[in-house]
Amino acid sequence: MKILVLNCGSSSIKYKLFENKELLTSGLIERIGEKGSKIKNYKQGLSLMLEQLAESKKIKNISEIKAIGHRVVHGGMLSKSCIIDKKVIKIIKKFSPLAPLHNPANLKGILEMQKMLPKIPNIAVFDTAFHSALPEYAYVYALPYEFYKKHKIRRYGFHGISYQYISQRASKLLKRPFNKLNLIMCHLGAGCSIAAVKNGNAIDTSMGFTPLEGLVMGTRCGDIDAGILIYLSKRFKIKPEHLDELLNKKSGLAGISGVGNDMRLILKGYKKGNKRCRLALEIFCYKIKKYIASYASALGKVDAVVFTAGIGENVPLIRRWSANIDSLGMKIDEDKNKKAIEREAIISSNNSKIKVLVIPTNEAKMIAIETEKLVR
Repeated sequence: MKILVLNCGSSSIKYKLFENKELLTSGLIERIGEKGSKIKNYKQGLSLMLEQLAESKKIKNISEIKAIGHRVVHGGMLSKSCIIDKKVIKIIKKFSPLAPLHNPANLKGILEMQKMLPKIPNIAVFDTAFHSALPEYAYVYALPYEFYKKHKIRRYGFHGISYQYISQRASKLLKRPFNKLNLIMCHLGAGCSIAAVKNGNAIDTSMGFTPLEGLVMGTRCGDIDAGILIYLSKRFKIKPEHLDELLNKKSGLAGISGVGNDMRLILKGYKKGNKRCRLALEIFCYKIKKYIASYASALGKVDAVVFTAGIGENVPLIRRWSANIDSLGMKIDEDKNKKAIEREAIISSNNSKIKVLVIPTNEAKMIAIETEKLVR
C-alpha cells in the first residue's frame, strides 16, 4: 500500500512516499509565497510535488496512492489520528490560534489535496494526541477552574508523533515491552520538549497550552515568570502581538547568544570563547537537566532517558552537559556518546543506573504507519 505523507509548513512542503512502511522517495518544496519565488501558493506547490512524484518513477499513476497522511500540530481534545471530515477541519481551525505557525499551513495542505485528489482519503495525525492520557493534575493550570471547563485552557503537549515513534524504538532497543517501560524523552530541535512516560502512558510533558512553554528553544523562551509579561506590557506599552513575536521569534538561544538560533553557530562561538554563546548552552542544558530530574521524581523509577531530533541526535556536548546527573546515578560513556551521531545507540556507561539512548526520530514513518492502520 502506497501512503503519501505531507508536512506543510508556513512556506514549505515536505513530502515522503511510503510503501509497506518503507520509504520510496521524498522531496521538499520551499519558499512558497515568498518574494521572488515562482511558487505563489500551496496549490502550485502541491502541483509541483505531484510532478516530482511522477518524475521519480516510484509511482506510475496517482491512483496507486491509497491515502494521504498529514502532520497536524494541534488537535485539541482529539486523542487519536482520524480520517479528515468537516468536523475535523473545524477542530483544526479552532485550535489554529494556539499553533499559529503550524495549524493554518497544515490545513491549507489538507484542503488543497481534497480538491486535487478528491477520491483519496486524507488522514490527520496529531502532535497532541500522544499526550491525551495525561492525568488531570498534570494538565490543569492553577487558574480559575472555569477557564479550563469553558475555554479548554489546559496543557496539551506537542511532538507527540516523534515521541510515539522513539518510544517504540526504545522498547526494541532495550528489548522490553513498551507498556512496562518508564521513559524520559528529550526532543531537541528548533522546538524542544521533554515527555515522561510511565508503563507506556504519557504522564507529563514540558510544552503546554501552546508550543511556547517548557525548555529554552531556538527562538522561543520556554518557561518564564508570567509577571514579566505584565511588566513589559505596562512599562513599555508592548502590545500582545509584539509580545507574541518577542517570545516566539526573538528569544531562546537566539536571544541569549546574539548569533542566531542555529546550534552550529552557537557551538562555533562557544569554541572561540564567546561568553554569550557559552551562556546560551549552559542555560539550555540546565533546563533540560532540571526537567529530567523532576520527571525522574514523578516517575519514581526511570529505565531510560532518550535524546532525539536535530540537536538531540547530533550534539554530544548537549547530551553530556544534560544527562550526567550524579544524584540519579546517571552517567554517559563519552566514547559511545561521540560515536552516536544520527544512529540508534545506548550511550550510558556500564555502571549507570539509568540507560541513556540516542534514537533518530522518524515522524513521517510514524504518520505513514498511523495512516495505513486507519485506511485498512
